[in-house]
Amino acid sequence: MRSEASEAEALHRQERLGLLFAALCVVNGAFVPAFAKLTTDAADAMFVAAITTVFGGLFAAIILGVRRELRALVAPGQRLALAIVGFLGTVLAFFLFFQGAQRTSAIDAALCLQIEPLYSMLVARFALGHRPSARRVISLAILLAGILLAIAGPDYAPSSGTWLLLITPLCWQLSHLVALRRLPKVQPQVLAGARYVYGGLMLTALWLAGGGLGSLPSSEVMKRLLPLLALQGMVLSYFGTLLWYQTIRRLDLGRATAIVVPSIPVLSLGASFALLGEVPSPRQLLGLALVVTGVLLFVTAPRVIARRRHEAFVRRDTEVGGA
Repeated sequence: MRSEASEAEALHRQERLGLLFAALCVVNGAFVPAFAKLTTDAADAMFVAAITTVFGGLFAAIILGVRRELRALVAPGQRLALAIVGFLGTVLAFFLFFQGAQRTSAIDAALCLQIEPLYSMLVARFALGHRPSARRVISLAILLAGILLAIAGPDYAPSSGTWLLLITPLCWQLSHLVALRRLPKVQPQVLAGARYVYGGLMLTALWLAGGGLGSLPSSEVMKRLLPLLALQGMVLSYFGTLLWYQTIRRLDLGRATAIVVPSIPVLSLGASFALLGEVPSPRQLLGLALVVTGVLLFVTAPRVIARRRHEAFVRRDTEVGGA
């Protein structure tokens, strides 16, 4: 009984930490769409994606070097999986995200990304065996209704940017799946580092191969843009990813996604107004109200991992009693 109580308390402590990291993810992520729109309006989207990732990769390498963990990126048995995480979570995702952000508004960019809980639930169900409860399904339906209401008005015609942004979260979820299934013991700072070190190398190679040097912005634009790209790469990207991996180590993937992702546009409205002057329409505000409702329902749902541990204790006690 004492060991069960100790393990239950440890689980609750980890859950509280997970919720704290999730909240920090939300604050960090609120500025991502506005900064993406700000930087892609000033330069080619592929340049922005590559240089943002390079800044993130350099910062990650410094952190890992200080911690003497840089060799973990090329350790036998995990370097291929880490490279796949970087390709899915950064190369593909950033290509789609920045191309999409360049073609739409920051508010629409934030709203389109809210489809991620759908991908998360599907991945968690079919790949991780996390069967969603009826409450989670209902809360997800409310979330999706809010997203649909916010981005699809009577006269709305989806742009190519909308479709690119709607696909982007699938890349993130697939990278998280690889991390959870193939790299369960790898530390969050190594996973985050792999995302940007490998991703930065691959994105830069793709940018150069596509004639990127010919699309460089002017020197005046570059002077204004580089500090923004550095902040976007080191803080909004790398640090945000590190916070995310700290979160999913403590909360199940479906719950972490539904807490973080739909909460971001609520704060993104303020960031988009402050940086870009974008003002949401009444329809978008109503859609966001539905999103918040869905988040609250999802957050208060029972934790998958905790419930499974409890069921394991019950089965163990039953087997012991029967013996």
